[in-house]
Amino acid sequence: MLTKTRLINSLDKLPEQFSIDELVDHVVLIEKVQRGLDDVSQGKVNTREEARQKLAKWLK
Repeated sequence: MLTKTRLINSLDKLPEQFSIDELVDHVVLIEKVQRGLDDVSQGKVNTREEARQKLAKWLK
């Protein structure tokens, strides 16, 4: 889950002026990165071989 502190720290890195679209894109990116980090810490990852098997039908 995204924390207010992490979001505020991230927003501090944005330029002084930005559009709402840029803000939303930034928040969505931060949330997706956090979800990925949470998945890794919970062991919800695939080995390289598992990923290849799951993606095989698209990678041929």
